[in-house]
Amino acid sequence: MSGIYIHIPFCKQACHYCDFHFSTSLKMKSDMLSALSKELVMRKEEQGAGEIRSVYFGGGTPSILTAFEIASLLKTLNEHYQVSKTAEITLEANPDDLSEDYIKDLAAAGVNRMSLGVQSFNEKALQFMNRAHNAKQAHESLEWVSSYFTNFSLDLIYGLPDGIETTAFQEPALPTKIWMSDVQKALEYKPAHISSYALTVEPKTVLHHQIQTASIPALNEERAAAEYHYLKKTLKKAGYGHYEFSNFSLAGLEAVNNAAYWEGKSYIGIGPSAHSYHSGMRSWNISNNTKYIKSLFNHILPSEKEVLSLSERYNEFVMTGLRTAKGVSIAEISALFGAPYSSYILKEAAEKMKSGQLILNDQGVLTVASEAQFFTDGLAAHLFYVD
Repeated sequence: MSGIYIHIPFCKQACHYCDFHFSTSLKMKSDMLSALSKELVMRKEEQGAGEIRSVYFGGGTPSILTAFEIASLLKTLNEHYQVSKTAEITLEANPDDLSEDYIKDLAAAGVNRMSLGVQSFNEKALQFMNRAHNAKQAHESLEWVSSYFTNFSLDLIYGLPDGIETTAFQEPALPTKIWMSDVQKALEYKPAHISSYALTVEPKTVLHHQIQTASIPALNEERAAAEYHYLKKTLKKAGYGHYEFSNFSLAGLEAVNNAAYWEGKSYIGIGPSAHSYHSGMRSWNISNNTKYIKSLFNHILPSEKEVLSLSERYNEFVMTGLRTAKGVSIAEISALFGAPYSSYILKEAAEKMKSGQLILNDQGVLTVASEAQFFTDGLAAHLFYVD
């Protein structure tokens, strides 16, 4: 088992674009922490051979917890699992939750990597997204984090709609001034890692409603692509490796937790809505805080399971592989899924290789051409095997 993900399902407020599972009420926080500890204990036999190489506190907003509460969960984890002494222990944090003392306490509790949800340094952009922090807090939090952590990541969001800047509408094939400024400001703090995601419209979110009612313009894919390519070019020049579609890092500082997903390694997901994966079996916990807590208090794991078919495993392998710099090995597909699948992917990829969107190198590894990377997910879907 390579890693453990712990979902903290609480936030101060809802971002307009977010569809993750969380609650803005902290009434059940104490019971939730007890339930998380119970699930950790109940699932300890799932670790199997090998040490835990990463622990990731995600959410929600894990920084809504105190350093003592984080330390208590890590204590339970260390008592019941074999955790590597060099394990990457990451905590996602929002800038408005942080203070210099809190950051020092997190480091003392055992957290050795921070992931900061900055999203933007622009006041209007933050207000549009309904983030709880402001631009000043984004800068302050990075000053503190960079003083106490050598390994930290920050998140940025690109592809925001027209009208946020005072200059309003810009040429859609060019990145906005907001985005170019955000990237440059992020680099001033020399983060070990940067994750960047395009704003997407998820059903039942405020953003979805705003676009459906035409209170804001629809998102512009052309601009999002231009901003993505600006990000790639700028970070490459600054010395960052582009090791996965949305992730960039300095040499040797790729996220261990994230890599487990892309490489198909086993991991345990703890908490409501958390997913797990092991040897072709996927499981997920119920996305309801009350039912999750009640179930654990009754010593019942609140999860469902499914065994992936051979073609489903192949599809996941292709999707995750094409998103990474390593690409997809045709020989590995043949070894894992059989010769019919390696023949199938080559047949389906032929058209995209001819157009230059996909590249097959001399070692038989299929990758996405740099200029086509913004469309990686669509290219991967083109190669899926449908039963």
